[in-house]
Amino acid sequence: MARSGQYVFPSDRLSADPRSPGVIRRHHIDESNLQKAVRAAVRAAGLTKNATCHSFRHSFATHLVESGYVIRTVQELLGHADVRTTMIYTHVLNRGGLAVKSPLD
Repeated sequence: MARSGQYVFPSDRLSADPRSPGVIRRHHIDESNLQKAVRAAVRAAGLTKNATCHSFRHSFATHLVESGYVIRTVQELLGHADVRTTMIYTHVLNRGGLAVKSPLD
């Protein structure tokens, strides 16, 4: 039996199950299917750097912090119970001169 919140994208529509002729059900997208799709897309794009679902989440949070969003807002969007977990993403604010890109790079 599915747990509440188990699916990344729960379906609200019924459709025919291609694996079971005549069976009508909801087709949800769970975490493992999403991870497989991202892996396939990374391979198809020929990316050499590893990218995962968590990479997207991390990038989203990092861009919010870089854009000046309040850390409590980022915490809420990520669903972190403790703001200390969200504070990990402030590493982008603490890079000093390392954050400056040379036009020669």
